[in-house]
Amino acid sequence: MTESKNNTDDATADPLAGAQFDTLAVRAGQVRTHEGEHGEPIFTTSSYVFDSAAQAAARFGGDEPGNVYSRYTNPTVRTFEQRIAAMEGAEAGVATASGMAAILSTCMALLSLGDHVVCSRSVFGTTTVLFTKYLEKFGVKVTHVNLADYEAWEAAIIPRTRLLFLETPSNPLCQVVDIERLSVISKANDCLLVVDNCLCTPALQKPLALGADIVIHSATKYIDGQGRCLGGAVVGSQETMTEVLAFIRTCGPTMSPFNAWVFLKGLETLRIRMMAHSESAMALAEWLDARPEVEKVFYAGLPDHDGHELAKKQQVAFGGVLSFRVKGGREQAWQVIDQTRILSVTANLGDAKTTIVHPATTTHGRLSPEDKIQAGITDNLIRIAVGLEDIEDIKLDLDRGLSQLGCSE
Repeated sequence: MTESKNNTDDATADPLAGAQFDTLAVRAGQVRTHEGEHGEPIFTTSSYVFDSAAQAAARFGGDEPGNVYSRYTNPTVRTFEQRIAAMEGAEAGVATASGMAAILSTCMALLSLGDHVVCSRSVFGTTTVLFTKYLEKFGVKVTHVNLADYEAWEAAIIPRTRLLFLETPSNPLCQVVDIERLSVISKANDCLLVVDNCLCTPALQKPLALGADIVIHSATKYIDGQGRCLGGAVVGSQETMTEVLAFIRTCGPTMSPFNAWVFLKGLETLRIRMMAHSESAMALAEWLDARPEVEKVFYAGLPDHDGHELAKKQQVAFGGVLSFRVKGGREQAWQVIDQTRILSVTANLGDAKTTIVHPATTTHGRLSPEDKIQAGITDNLIRIAVGLEDIEDIKLDLDRGLSQLGCSE
């Protein structure tokens, strides 16, 4: 549902039909109460009162629309679900307690004993742990392939393959894959293509328009934008989201109403922030690329990046996350991190504050040495999520550590 207008000629018409992205980011999903509030209210209630026993039965049975219990029906959460779905161009969305809860809920809703998933090696470390340690524990088989090896994706598919799962751009090496090409492969094999769109958000990339079936978000990151709350979202077809919501209803990895309200405020400024993050990240990547202490920079905005042309095609901009390898090993990487005074040493990303982290010992620390090698997570790798500070201050902060490394081979 969308926000109603008092001066419309057709009270039944959707005032946001055909609306542009920034309008959807501010307006989609809002329904005013009888109080006439301008901002979205926070419905801090666990349950709802029914007019009668018959109405309660109808609501619980799904015969009458309406709120039942805030584990799976809450007006504030519903507004967030409808807004993020509208911004992604999806029929429906489901909100979850975290980004990992979004991935788990999707898998639990759509997979069964004996099913098979093909997953990119270039995903968030905890996603790999979820697939290999926990889903396999319950009889779901997982095959990992290199993100841009299309022949490997196709060869890995077997009759019980249900999902192809990936991030693009990937975390932390910013690898990019052709979503349209993988969509052709998935549809030819009757699989669902699931894209984690965390690093781009719908402001920079719309996987559904490129052929994906499901989009996953960690709302904790750029959707919030200020590192305040945990949350996740899954968007896709109404049929698929009905299955995911059924899992949420039963098992309860639910987004809180307050967090949903925070994310709604974040969505209002999403495009503006993503463009600012991208602009600063591009400037930082170019600066790092010219530093003698830096071995290699991973950012799709750089012309020599393997996915540069593809990223230009399927993204509006290149995003705010980059990584780089310093000359040396873990000691040198830690030295650069420890010498910073402005940047925040934390594993979160998507914040207004720039963050810096050592992936091999944090976000990907639970991977085996072999899996780290396969994923390109080396001891000299540093990841930066560029915030909204002045770019010159970010450079100066990094220079403290880099300048101490020298430029010897």
